[in-house]
Amino acid sequence: MLFQLLRGSLTFEGVIINILVILFVVFLILPIHEFAHAGAAYLLGDKAIKYRGRLTFNPLAHVDPLGALCLLLFGFGWARPVPIDPRNFKNPKTGMALSALAGPMSNLICGLLSGIGIFAIVHFAPQMFSNDLGFYFILFLFNFLAINVSLAVFNLIPFPPLDGSKIMYAFLPDSAVNFMYKIERYSFILIYAVIILFSRSGLLDIIDNFFMRLCLLNDPMCLYIFGIG
Repeated sequence: MLFQLLRGSLTFEGVIINILVILFVVFLILPIHEFAHAGAAYLLGDKAIKYRGRLTFNPLAHVDPLGALCLLLFGFGWARPVPIDPRNFKNPKTGMALSALAGPMSNLICGLLSGIGIFAIVHFAPQMFSNDLGFYFILFLFNFLAINVSLAVFNLIPFPPLDGSKIMYAFLPDSAVNFMYKIERYSFILIYAVIILFSRSGLLDIIDNFFMRLCLLNDPMCLYIFGIG
């Protein structure tokens, strides 16, 4: 949003909408993602996670102020990582991979539930499109779907510190994993290069589009209404 403001391409209404979307992500979607990590780790054996205050949907337990500010200004941010101790798992690599996978999977499940809701409205309550309250509710469902899908796909990129890297570690030898952990401290610098690479290649858009179609049950009417090709 900062760059748009500097270019003068963002209206007052656009600023308000951007702020509302960021608040929506920070206080609703990211807590679901982080709770899923904590819940999976707890079920897999890291019982201490309960006493670290992260086994909750309370957004205040998950919000990272700097990450939220970066999300507002630059469109890229983060929540507080859930502190998982792999030593508490019977199989540390598998436990970490499953705990990492739980975050993106929670977002895809939320996206699917939103898609089912949209499908039901389109086919069984189309009159909701003709009144303001119904229209804004549908818009909320679609944005909830789109943001959850984008968050899931982005986090599955196999590059540290994203969740995809923890999943990838389960299939790498210990020497490779140790090397990746060493470079993870520099990953926030390198991740921007990865974002630019994936964005310019259009690969993220293709994958996002694939999951959007799945969440909308590949229904032609829903895809047409929301312009998903």
